[in-house]
Amino acid sequence: MARKKILLVDDEEDIIKMNMLRLSESNYHVISASDGKDGIEKAEKETPDLILLDVVMPGMDGLETLTRLKSNPRTSHIPVIMLSGVGQKTALDKALSSGAIDFIDKPFNGEMLMEAIKKNLPAA
Repeated sequence: MARKKILLVDDEEDIIKMNMLRLSESNYHVISASDGKDGIEKAEKETPDLILLDVVMPGMDGLETLTRLKSNPRTSHIPVIMLSGVGQKTALDKALSSGAIDFIDKPFNGEMLMEAIKKNLPAA
């Protein structure tokens, strides 16, 4: 069975490193992007099975990135889980109404992340 591919879009290098290690250890193929523009380009090129997308990023934030991903025929089918330290209900509501399938508040533990991925990643 082919490994599932996850795109991690976050501007915090420590978060990327920690989650890349965690996901790789769980046998996922992980690609990362450090901003929304790069995330969209990698989503188009790599066609991941799932995207983990930070809300608060410089330049194009995660909500704008999500809107662009969902309006693009090449990426609209890819499930997106939003990651945010914001903890605001408005960000959650906007993310879910814009097409995100789940929302995890930072800081989160590895078990929470893996549970959300398993729950939302399409079956092989």
